[in-house]
Parts: sequence; C-alpha cells; structure tokens
Amino acid sequence: MNLNTKPNIPDPDGFYEELIGSQRDLSDEATVRMNARLVLLLANHIGDRAVLREAIGLARQQGVAEHGAAAK
Repeated sequence: MNLNTKPNIPDPDGFYEELIGSQRDLSDEATVRMNARLVLLLANHIGDRAVLREAIGLARQQGVAEHGAAAK
C-alpha cells in the first residue's frame, strides 16, 4: 500500500480550523506534545509500517527542502 498524498479530507478548511482551534490556549510545549500524541494515534490507526515509513521519509524530505541542510 502506498501513501495517499492526494487530497482526501472532506472540508479540508474545516479540518484545519478544528486542528488549529484544538491548540488554542495551549503553550508551545503543550502544542508540541499534543501534535506528537496526534501523530502516534494516527500512526496506530494506520498500522501499516511501510506506509508509515513512506510518510516519515516524505515529511523529512519536505522539511529538509524547506529548511535546507540545517534540518539534517
């Protein structure tokens, strides 16, 4: 199974608002912890290590591209 990178969320703007709203009134540290828990919950739901490995690689690749060699 390959990672689906095509738009797949109904009402993506609504989802984004909900995600940002869930972090409102949280400290930066609490936001980072919440995001880490969210990643782990969603990774558990996906469960497929190949898909998760692909997602990790893509996220890292995009992070390096955005921030250059400093992100390595």
